[in-house]
Amino acid sequence: MRVHWTDNAIRHLANIYEYILLNSPTYAKRVVDRITRRSEQIGDQPYSGRRVLEYDVEDIRELIEKPYRIIYRIKPDQIDVLAVIHGARLLPDDI
Repeated sequence: MRVHWTDNAIRHLANIYEYILLNSPTYAKRVVDRITRRSEQIGDQPYSGRRVLEYDVEDIRELIEKPYRIIYRIKPDQIDVLAVIHGARLLPDDI
């Protein structure tokens, strides 16, 4: 199934990159690569992620790529990555 990154999720990923970039350009790229590679899993196995506790609905799930949460919604024709947030933060209202 096709994995689509929403503008919101892309913005989150860019913010993560820019924050880490301040200290380490190499590590910033590695983290972004790790997160994007991990998201490829959901294309083949959409239900491999756990339900997001804050929503507890079947179609909104998350994968953990420590310390980040990759939050996505399963749709009939594609999977939308909704957000990428640090595990210590609360879910933003904009997902």
